[in-house]
Amino acid sequence: MISGETRLAAVIGAPVRHSLSPAIHNAAFAAAEIDAVYVAMPVAPGDAEHAVDAMRRFQWLGMSVTMPHKATVLPAVDGITDAARALRAANCLFWDDDRLMADSTDGAGFVRGLEHELGVVASGARFAVVGAGGAARAVVGAVAAAGADSIVVVNRSPVRAEEAVAQAPALTRVGGFDELSAADVVVNATPLGMAGTDQAGAIPFDVGLLRDDAVVSDLIYHPVETPLLQLAEARGLRAQNGVAMLVFQAAVAFERWTGVEAPVEAMQAAVAGALEPGDAPPSLES
Repeated sequence: MISGETRLAAVIGAPVRHSLSPAIHNAAFAAAEIDAVYVAMPVAPGDAEHAVDAMRRFQWLGMSVTMPHKATVLPAVDGITDAARALRAANCLFWDDDRLMADSTDGAGFVRGLEHELGVVASGARFAVVGAGGAARAVVGAVAAAGADSIVVVNRSPVRAEEAVAQAPALTRVGGFDELSAADVVVNATPLGMAGTDQAGAIPFDVGLLRDDAVVSDLIYHPVETPLLQLAEARGLRAQNGVAMLVFQAAVAFERWTGVEAPVEAMQAAVAGALEPGDAPPSLES
C-alpha cells in the first residue's frame, strides 16, 4: 500500500516506457518489505539535470539512468564512484548520507551474475570480450577490478577497442578472433543476435574456436536463447544470457539505495514474467 511514508525511485530515459526496471525493483521492494515504489519517467535529452534536482528536492530513494542521460547526469551530482568515473557514465544515483552519488553498476552486476549463475569467479580467469561499446567497457573494468588474469578485446574498430582497453590497460589488450581459444570466459557485448533487429540471426564469433571448457556469456537477453547460445550449448559449453547481468546490476543499485541485501530470486522471477515469448523486444538498457 502506498502511504505517506512511501519513498519514490525511478528510471529516467528517452525512451523509457519499455524498461523492465519497474517490474524488477517493485518486486524487490515488495519481497524486502520496503515502503517504496519505482516508476519510469520519460526525460527529454538535455533535461537530466532537472530530474536530478527533483531527486534532491523530493528526497527520492534512488534513481536509475538510461540513455541518453548516462553522461549528462554526472555534472549534477556531488560525487562519482570509480566505476562511473572510468566509464564517464552512470546508471545509478544513490545517497551517501547527504551527498548524491553517481555509480555504474553494470560491471559489478556482470561479475556477480557470472558467479551466481555459473559458479565462475572472475579472479584469475582469462577473459575475451567481443565488442567495445559501453557494456563491453563496463565488463572490462569490472573483471579487471575483480582480479582477472588477462583480458583481450576483439572489435572491428581498433579505435573503439583501444577505448575498452583503457579501462584496465595493465591487464587488457586488443586481440583477434584467433585468440578466443585461450580464454576461459568469452563475452559477447555486441548486438549481434538481438531479436527485433536486422541482426537477429547473426553470430558474433565461431564457437568452434573455443576450448571445450570455455564459458560463453551473451549480454543479450532478448531472445533469452540467442543463436550464439544455441551453438554454445550444442557444443556442451557452459553459457548464460544477459538476464544475469540485468538482474544483478539492479541488485547492486537496490543495495545502494536501501542498505538491504537484494532479494535476487524475486527480481529474477519478475524478469522471467516480463520476458514471455512473443513480447516486444526490450532494450538492452535497463
